[in-house]
Amino acid sequence: MKLTPLAAHTPEAVRAALAARGWDAQPAWFAATGVQALVVLLEDVTEPQREALVRWGAKAGADVLTGEGWALVSAAASRLAPLARPDRLPPGLEDLAPELGRFLASYADPPRRWEIAGRTLSLDHPVLIGIVNVTPDSFSDGGRFSTVDGAVAQAERLVAEGCELLDVGGESTRPGAAPVAPLEEIGRVAPVIEQLARRGLGPLSVDTRKAAVARAALAAGAAVINDVSGLAFDPDLARVVAESGAGVIVMHMRGTPDTMDGLAVYRHVAAEVAAELGAAAARAEHAGVPRERIVVDPGFGFAKGPEQNFRLLDELATVVGLGYPVAVGPSRKRFLGAATGRPVEDRDRATAVACALAWERGARLFRVHDAALACEALRVAGATTSTP
Repeated sequence: MKLTPLAAHTPEAVRAALAARGWDAQPAWFAATGVQALVVLLEDVTEPQREALVRWGAKAGADVLTGEGWALVSAAASRLAPLARPDRLPPGLEDLAPELGRFLASYADPPRRWEIAGRTLSLDHPVLIGIVNVTPDSFSDGGRFSTVDGAVAQAERLVAEGCELLDVGGESTRPGAAPVAPLEEIGRVAPVIEQLARRGLGPLSVDTRKAAVARAALAAGAAVINDVSGLAFDPDLARVVAESGAGVIVMHMRGTPDTMDGLAVYRHVAAEVAAELGAAAARAEHAGVPRERIVVDPGFGFAKGPEQNFRLLDELATVVGLGYPVAVGPSRKRFLGAATGRPVEDRDRATAVACALAWERGARLFRVHDAALACEALRVAGATTSTP
């Protein structure tokens, strides 16, 4: 008998082994995801539920670690699956089925498209979002593209380098940044969006927290609203998104740019960010935004210190587990400088590496200042995965 260890960090190894032995592509993929080991954290667990989980784990061959009010369950996806079926649930675990079923469904078949105003973006490959800042004070490129001509030239360069979406921002959200009045922000972003749309450079996104700015940007030709506050800053913004049919990127942040650094306190950063992002996405759905129009962003650099950012990057699958497409924006952020010692203008290589690592952990959209290096790194990372 010959033994060959297979890579355990991805279902690709099992899929390839089955395909090499005659399995068709789709059955091989589903079988590979079925035997992949998963770990789920359950909270607000009652004592009877905890006892039921322990009994089920002993019978199913799953590992169950428990404490007061919580349980960690580790098992192959195929062994967890019966817990998502009401007809096969052990008594006392009825509350578990809906949430576990949703998670397992998105794990086996993650979102492959993002619906935005007027079109659909395919997510079967890395999607680059090019940053077009028309602010005088952004942390990386403040003032460089604050004229319409400068912004258009930057947009043309980003598209040539491979960006499929352009994100226009008129308010700096760097740590400590002062807020910008809506009319001033509209005056910055609307003429640029209008010119980019007229030239066929798009689709286009507007990076704003404000409903009034979003309305103006949508009227000028934007198809996506990118809100760093996760629809928490302006209560009217979710309704604007819902009524317009636009796509939305819901980002995680605590507080505001001038207070967020003091709120970077977490016991388990990935789990807490995922929970808060899930609540933000639920706000969007409650306002009438269809699920297929929502993308979530863990908010690297927003209310997170360097160590927390790296832990979040490594555990990004926790955010992916929410079942929405995931966008990331590590571009030139302080945590990359903390690791490399490089100044902000020399962090594009580190950005490319961070994007490649995020792709491997399930992210599908990547917001960058300079697309060329990120595009190359993501092509390499994408070549290591296959789609059934």
